[in-house]
Formats: sequence, structure tokens, C-alpha cells
Amino acid sequence: MSSCGTSSRFGKTDDAPKPQKTGEKIEDGKASWYGPNFDGKLTANGEIYDMYDLTAAHRTLPFNSVVKVKNLDNGKSVTVRINDRGPYAKNRIIDLSKKAADEIDMLGSGTAPVELILMEGDLKNSRVTDLKVPTYTVQLASYNHEHQARSHAQKIRGARVEKINMGDKIVYRVYHGIYTDKNNARKKQRQLKRQGFGGYVKQIEN
Repeated sequence: MSSCGTSSRFGKTDDAPKPQKTGEKIEDGKASWYGPNFDGKLTANGEIYDMYDLTAAHRTLPFNSVVKVKNLDNGKSVTVRINDRGPYAKNRIIDLSKKAADEIDMLGSGTAPVELILMEGDLKNSRVTDLKVPTYTVQLASYNHEHQARSHAQKIRGARVEKINMGDKIVYRVYHGIYTDKNNARKKQRQLKRQGFGGYVKQIEN
């Protein structure tokens, strides 16, 4: 059984094609599940993890994507919503909640070969280019007004400003770089800090 909860659980992975629409198989591999040790703790998207909800952790799928998980050993399926990041263990593609794992009879074995089918979510317009490889950036600042973000970005060579829709408001964030190796992102963050620019490394979500 593997565990999850943050976005720092990634190793080397293989390339995967980017799906274009719902109803298509997007990935296959090994599923695992996580439960009591994480029940009641925060998930990567800020929710409280409930092991009796039908949720799951995935490396890169945008939060709130809905996928059908089919157990290839017995043909049973369960539909889950992505609200966390994981799995930690390499060669595993999804971490299911305890209830979701029970629905497809994999609690006892701990893992099972599965295929994932996208039921709800927009990957065509997502910045996710490889389901198995998370991408990172250095976030340097966030502003309510674009001119403030532009002014900040002009001080940092290579910085960019992105408009982020938060649902009820728009914010303008200053980012630097795009990395598939989190260590390289951290190295750049430390370099920028020495130059007087605070920031932190984050996974690009969508």
C-alpha cells in the first residue's frame, strides 16, 4: 500500500500520450490505495481526506477530473474524483481511497492492474502534456492587478506573468521557468532568492 498527500512524490516515468476528449482511455498501469494513516489530513488541493469518499490521487490530472478506474483482474470499475497528488511509489499510476479500492475488490491485494478512462475534465486545453510527468515552476508573486505583476516581472530576467481565474476573481501571478525535474526548479528558486527575489516551487496544475 502506498501513501500520498503532497506533490513531492515523483520519480522517473515513461512518456504517455495526451488524451483529447472524455470517454477515452488515458492511461493504464498499477493502482494502489491509501486510508487510515491519512484520513482527516489535508489533500493536495486543500480538502480534508475522507477515505470513505470516492476520490483518488494522481500525479498530474487537474484537480476535480473524474476518471473511471477499471480493475483488469476482475473487470470491476469505480468512478473517482481527483483531489490529491501521488502515488509515492514508482510504477504506480493512481492512489485510490479506501472506499474506491473496496469497490473494485483490491483492498486485500493492495494493488491491481487498472486502466483509467476520463469521464469529466478538460485535458485538451490543459497544460498537462504528459500524464506521467509533473511539471514545475517557481512562483515569485501574485497580484490582484496586472500592472503590479508586470512591474514585478520586469525586475527578473526570464520571468513571466500569467492570468489565473480563481472562480470568483482574477489574479496575476509572476512565474519563472518550467521544469520536469523538481530539483532543477529548487535550484533556480535558491538562485533567485540569493538575488533578492522570494518565491517557492509549485507544480503546474493545469
